[in-house]
Amino acid sequence: MNQTIKRAAVLGSGVMGSGIAAHLANVGIPTIMLDIAPRELTKQEEKKGFTLDDRTVRNRIAADGKKALLKQKPSPITSKSNLDLIEIGNMDDDMHKLNDVDWIIEVVVENLDIKKKVFANVDKYRKDGSIVSSNTSGISVEDMAADRSEDFQRHFLGTHFFNPPRYLKLLEVIPTKHTDPEVLAFMKTFGENVLGKGVVEAKDTPNFIANRIGTYGLLVTVQEMLKGGYSVGEVDSVTGPLIGRPKSATFRTLDVVGLDTFIHVAKNVYDQVEGKEKEVFDIPAFILKMQANGWLGAKSGQGFFVKKKGDKGSIIHELNPETLEYEERKKLKTQATEMAKQEKGSRRKLKALVSAKGDKAGDLVWAITKPALLYSAELLGEIADDIVSIDEAMRWGFGWELGPFEMWDAIGLRKSVERMQSEGETVPAWVLKMLDDGKESFYQTENGNVYYFDNGEYKQQTFNKKEINLKQLKEVNGVIKKNTGASLIDLGDGVACLEFHSNSNAIGLDIIQMINYALDEVDKNYHGLVIGNQGKNFCVGANLAMMLMEAQDDNYFELEMVVKQFQDAAMNIKYSNKPVVAAPFNMSLGGGAEIALPASAIQASQESYMGLVEFGVGLIPGGGGTKELYLKQLRNMPKGVDFDLSKVANDVFEKVATAKVSTSAAEARENGYLNNQDGISVNPDHLLHDAKQKVLSLVKAGYLAPKREKVPVVGDSGYAAMLMGAKSLQLSGFASEHDVKISEKLAYVLSGGRIKEGSLVDEQVLLDLERAAFLSLIGERKTQERMQHMLLKGKPLRN
Repeated sequence: MNQTIKRAAVLGSGVMGSGIAAHLANVGIPTIMLDIAPRELTKQEEKKGFTLDDRTVRNRIAADGKKALLKQKPSPITSKSNLDLIEIGNMDDDMHKLNDVDWIIEVVVENLDIKKKVFANVDKYRKDGSIVSSNTSGISVEDMAADRSEDFQRHFLGTHFFNPPRYLKLLEVIPTKHTDPEVLAFMKTFGENVLGKGVVEAKDTPNFIANRIGTYGLLVTVQEMLKGGYSVGEVDSVTGPLIGRPKSATFRTLDVVGLDTFIHVAKNVYDQVEGKEKEVFDIPAFILKMQANGWLGAKSGQGFFVKKKGDKGSIIHELNPETLEYEERKKLKTQATEMAKQEKGSRRKLKALVSAKGDKAGDLVWAITKPALLYSAELLGEIADDIVSIDEAMRWGFGWELGPFEMWDAIGLRKSVERMQSEGETVPAWVLKMLDDGKESFYQTENGNVYYFDNGEYKQQTFNKKEINLKQLKEVNGVIKKNTGASLIDLGDGVACLEFHSNSNAIGLDIIQMINYALDEVDKNYHGLVIGNQGKNFCVGANLAMMLMEAQDDNYFELEMVVKQFQDAAMNIKYSNKPVVAAPFNMSLGGGAEIALPASAIQASQESYMGLVEFGVGLIPGGGGTKELYLKQLRNMPKGVDFDLSKVANDVFEKVATAKVSTSAAEARENGYLNNQDGISVNPDHLLHDAKQKVLSLVKAGYLAPKREKVPVVGDSGYAAMLMGAKSLQLSGFASEHDVKISEKLAYVLSGGRIKEGSLVDEQVLLDLERAAFLSLIGERKTQERMQHMLLKGKPLRN
């Protein structure tokens, strides 16, 4: 099958439709977004003399959907320039354009009759072989394609994105009995490799996999709250990160999703099931009352939670479901919650809680976990063919750290089943048979391979070849060398990987030592090095607490030594004889950016938030970041074309002084942290593979270490201009006296000192200036106050 997707069309421009169009544009696919043509004019259109026949009016709904992409937070687009890839139109005038696209995605209202009418029209205009899909969240995919042409039916399936499409990983694909197996296989591969999704094949059942189990779990939790007399806040304090769920836990999640959306999804199942399952999906009366009141959550300003202003600022209040009054938020703190917090990892925390019989928090967690596990086991075969699909759907769609069967393994399968039976629960026969046959867990790991239980036996789980799992790699091959902060791992094919694993991946002496060891080892025995890891963030910067403690103890000799060693390590990365590729993702801030900037190349995850943020704690970058950002922007200037050096310096000055952080890798490129030779990986699971391939491509191209370079600087005149800008901000009330002091130090470093504009200086001159400025600032009381505030509050202090 020679299928490609070069152009796409999205039918529907609401939040979901425009979000899908934005995601397609983010990966470089030109997309036509169509919506209905309006049936009446707005007052503004009437004033302008427009008629319903004017093109501007007829495209208004799609145009509004496109404009809304700029206002949504978090942003659906990785770069404003991506909007140029979205063409708008309407479904009366522009359906003929479908003949020129390879994939048509329907995202109209969740009504079967309307969808069938849309698809009848699509069938008239699409070209043979083009893929058509519905983003339905639960309507029968089979029913939608009824009465359509044979070619349409062979190329039709469900593609259920989760909202927001840019950020949520899950893509459920739902084939019909007519879907060509090659089309299904192509869409799975395309979804993973191009769209960056975790793709799960679901069966054509109500709400498919994730929404079926996730909605069930949410409703069970609501019912348990009412039954056990827990408050909304108490439930959320236990059902979030403490058990491996997102911070939004239960009720904050419902506020974010929107109560109207949640009720619609729940009703979809309620209308199609019977018995005990139907009872669970019956929406409690107080939630229906909330909907009637318009208390839909974040979109309406209040839901289960609301912010109220008090004497000490805004305070979050929680809804009392009995009185429908808002009260101060409560948290559930018990012996079990405190014990669980001491455990490492979600598996151990969850086990500690469900094992705590008689504890109010432990009983709650057991009461909501038990039915979710049993329900998942009962639905195996109905909603998905294997346990892996169910676990992946819940991890990728709802942000659970553990899927239901992984949770069951974590708490102990045999013991938990015995407890369930003692409490009168009916455990699915296949689970009991599995235990009778001596199978004690749903998953097993052996020699780095993962096996899952399926129809009486363990089958090996297959992974995309682009996925590199560092944990499994270390279990099988061990490590080359490690210390408390980092490990050096053999990735194969002559490429090593330096993995950070300190607390928050913060840079300390241990990581600096491993950087230098890794570079020496790679120089002797490997083709190149990847600097990457699979933690929560690439690197949040230097160890702020350690630096503050040393500064408060007046240990400036030790501080200067650490800063100098960090600078030297960064220079060693830059001038390594073997290529070094940095693989940043998520937070890549301060020292994290300073590790990436001097690398031979960067392979960034699409979700990379890069920035030199030291100004926010009263400092300037100390590891060469200012110099490297400045040099990277200079290198991006066209060869042989005169440019204004001061504009480059001012641009870098502004980015560092405002602690500007990119909201994506594409924006990091616009901010100068990446150049056109650096790569961006859409699928985060493929990041290390792509970085490894970049190392090998540099080797194949005959990589040579860069020569030491002289840096042109702006000198006295540039220094004065930068400082004038900072003082103007102070006069306007946007900068404090201490901000100006930090700005003066930063301007002095960027200008190269009190020298003539255009002078060439060695990199070491800028490093020495930077180090002196850093040490000077860290001794300031106001800087130490900023550092302490950041450590305690997690946000900058303006003093």
